[in-house]
Amino acid sequence: MKKRTPNSGKSNLSPFKKFIKEKPKRETFSEKPAPRRKPSKKLEEKLKAKKDQKIRETVYGSSDKEIKKPIYDVKKVISVAKKVREESEEVKAKRTNEVRLNKYISNAGVCSRREADKLIAEGLVKINGEVVTEMGYKVQPNDRVEYEGKLLKKEQYVYVLLNKPRGFITTTKDPLERKTVMQLVQNACEERIYPVGRLDRNTTGLLLFTNDGEFATKVAHPSSNTQKIYRVELDQPLKEEDEMTLRDRKFELEDGSPYIDGLSVNEDDRREIGIELHSGKNRIVRRIFEHFGYTVEVLDRTVLAGLTKKDLPRGKWRYLSEQEMISLKYLSGLDKKKKKPAKESKAKRRR
Repeated sequence: MKKRTPNSGKSNLSPFKKFIKEKPKRETFSEKPAPRRKPSKKLEEKLKAKKDQKIRETVYGSSDKEIKKPIYDVKKVISVAKKVREESEEVKAKRTNEVRLNKYISNAGVCSRREADKLIAEGLVKINGEVVTEMGYKVQPNDRVEYEGKLLKKEQYVYVLLNKPRGFITTTKDPLERKTVMQLVQNACEERIYPVGRLDRNTTGLLLFTNDGEFATKVAHPSSNTQKIYRVELDQPLKEEDEMTLRDRKFELEDGSPYIDGLSVNEDDRREIGIELHSGKNRIVRRIFEHFGYTVEVLDRTVLAGLTKKDLPRGKWRYLSEQEMISLKYLSGLDKKKKKPAKESKAKRRR
């Protein structure tokens, strides 16, 4: 019998290797899974119904299978809403007529609000015959407010325009007993008026006085864009490159860049300049020119919110006319009407 050698026969593979060789290759699968089929409409409805049923059982209990919509009495709802609206309007009207006690005393021309707080704390103010020391107390329209036995009433608003001369400081009181602008308007009225904004001691020109606090705040605030025009005289001619920088507003001061609305230069000697701006910052005009190395020798405010010095000599004052007050309040935003919504205006145009 012949012995088989390792190389004899058709194949020298072991059964395991033979199995591997003869085993068919597996089918290859794509990396992305096959898209799932969307459930049918009936199946979606069933799933939604089951979900709603679970919510009902957890919130309302298993016994409440059906949720009934509440039935409203429309007329009753409208009447209640109307009543609530009327009550809220009444409360709002009462609140608008209420005035803080220190403001009421200030409006009566007795003193400032800070000084009024001291009078209240000292028990010198009576309301309806009783002493009131509460700082935040609000005076009702029918309350009687008394100070030193005198009945206080709200003052009538007064508006005075002064052409300020040199040498007077813009303040109501000065501890150093220097001349103040209040000495120039002391005979203008019995009401307690105060200056709106300020002018330096050596600055001349228009200065407004009033006892209308809301109006004064609006006019003095930068958001009202109150027009101010000054006539400036420098110690030396203004250079052309400095003029271009001023016109282009490409400079900044220590408190930011001032917005210059207009600039005009007298070409004869270039020392006399007109400048328009609405900023109310302290010494703003002087600081602008000092930034470029100039000294302001003369500074005069010639226009203030459309008001001019026409027929008003230096050191004299006058009352504002009714037309001037209308235009001033309009410019400051006190008399501006609320704009109607865009939808209403478009609807009217279509009609």
